[in-house]
Amino acid sequence: MVKARSGRRTSDLSWLTPRETRILAEMAQGKSNAAIASALTVSERAVEKHTNSIFSKLGLTEEKDVNRRVKAVLLYLSAPGGG
Repeated sequence: MVKARSGRRTSDLSWLTPRETRILAEMAQGKSNAAIASALTVSERAVEKHTNSIFSKLGLTEEKDVNRRVKAVLLYLSAPGGG
């Protein structure tokens, strides 16, 4: 697992599109999918699709003891210029 991560770009966030980055920034403010959809004037389904893409691009798989949404926000906040 460590070996797989070492081949990634310097910042995992660099994989994200501008829209995905914006959605992640909204998540970092503690907003729900409904609130994000309202703020960005998109459907909740669009937010869900972008969120799943964010998880995938950041390598966040479903794990029993890990909340992917929280993990994604922590990565965002710890990145240079994040949050």
